[in-house]
Amino acid sequence: MNAINRPIRRALISVSDKTGLESLGRALADAGVEILSTGGSAKALAAAGIPVKEVAAHTGFPEIMDGRVKTLHPKIHGGLLARRDLADHVSAQKAHDIPDIDLLVVNLYPFQATVAAGKGWEDCIENIDIGGPAMLRAAAKNHDFVTVVVDPADYAMLLAELAANGNASTLAFRRRLAQKTYAHTAAYDGAIANWMAAQAGEALPESLSFSGTRVQMLRYGENPHQQAAFYRSGAARPGIATATQLQGKELSYNNLNDTDAAFELVAEFDLPAIAIIKHANPCGVATAESEQDLRAAYARALACDPVSAFGGIIAVNRALDGATAEEIVKLFAEVVIAPSISTEARAIFAAKPNVRVLETGALPDPAARDIMVKSLAGGFLAQDRDGGRVSEADLKVVTRRAPSAAEMADLLFAFRVAKHVKSNAIVYAKNGATVGIGAGQMSRVDSSRIAAWKADEAAKAAGAKESFAKGSVVASDAFFPFADGLLAAAAAGATAIIQPGGSMRDADIIKAADEAGLAMVLTGMRHFRH
Repeated sequence: MNAINRPIRRALISVSDKTGLESLGRALADAGVEILSTGGSAKALAAAGIPVKEVAAHTGFPEIMDGRVKTLHPKIHGGLLARRDLADHVSAQKAHDIPDIDLLVVNLYPFQATVAAGKGWEDCIENIDIGGPAMLRAAAKNHDFVTVVVDPADYAMLLAELAANGNASTLAFRRRLAQKTYAHTAAYDGAIANWMAAQAGEALPESLSFSGTRVQMLRYGENPHQQAAFYRSGAARPGIATATQLQGKELSYNNLNDTDAAFELVAEFDLPAIAIIKHANPCGVATAESEQDLRAAYARALACDPVSAFGGIIAVNRALDGATAEEIVKLFAEVVIAPSISTEARAIFAAKPNVRVLETGALPDPAARDIMVKSLAGGFLAQDRDGGRVSEADLKVVTRRAPSAAEMADLLFAFRVAKHVKSNAIVYAKNGATVGIGAGQMSRVDSSRIAAWKADEAAKAAGAKESFAKGSVVASDAFFPFADGLLAAAAAGATAIIQPGGSMRDADIIKAADEAGLAMVLTGMRHFRH
């Protein structure tokens, strides 16, 4: 036997999740491994006819305090932490009758599940595991000699390892599982810390913990020379991380990023809505009066920028029907995402097997609190998700002319779209659909001009006699620092403006709007997006 292979003669099993417990216990017992166990795990093994020794019998000390103290004992931790190659450790073991424990199989009390189920403070506190993490950290630290397993999904791998090595484990195997163990306990402690901070009303505590479970190694990141992976945080927010992929190729880094942006955008609307996204920016968004009009809404979203829509992401906030699917497959799309996909729509997409089709089951709540993180050199920024929304009651009319009812509806629609456009953002909209979008420019006037140009080009593509910007309204994600951006919108044919206000030149901007015959409302809320 290789010197770094360690035989498994005694195992301690204490699991909250009993998945695979019986088959694991039986395989270990058949291999001659002595099994120590606690509470429900011991009962389950004994009920299956598997020889098991209660930890209390092993330590000579009973479980006390409703099971809070059972494995916190020198005979357990000494058996896990003793180095077999140090004479003083071996001598201490003999002096205190502490046998080796070669294998530890533990998974922890379901704290995260308890919180997710909405349980109260006492239930959550009682589901904070103490003995489990202590044993796991001990075994992982002493992985030169001890094998530690924290995930039932690894039981088969463990048994294969033992079978291949004469009931022993290799150092490489133990190190890999030790790393997984520390990642698991770190995530567990982080979840507890974040929950306690939330209970104390601290959205951004002094120490902030993040963890995730890798879902997929990606072929590459934003570019082929960058490594990337997709992780799931465990948050219950419906979207790209919780979606079921019904068909199509593996999702790429950019697919995942853009699809998240698309689905978060359509979730903003109470009416049925469709958004087409390219490079995380919308190139067309439209609402419909009813779900029966989704097909028409898609056509209006596409008409905003049919060139950019090629190879884009299409998001829907209602059940996607066959009629709309028929229109979607006429244009190459990378991803389609919706809360549900009808049987008819699935059959239509099946004829285009490369299209990635995702079903989420629900929509995210745009107003729900969440933390967004941006990496910096040596640190990161954390902030609330932008859950800000304005209604008509929040708006201040500042021009001589007030918007008409139709203009007001379009202003609110356009401002909601602008929230999801990279700054500086300008959105032209008419009749519940975008007609021109200017995104990500360093100056607001350039974004305004680009949006107007996009509206002109879209009109030409549709064979219209005049620009789609004629009779539209315009939304700006932040205030106009000068009148030039507003005047560019007026020159394009816009009739009303919605913007946050707050510029030191607001009076000049309002005067320019009045002189151009524009109606303008201020939101008092900015939606920068970087």
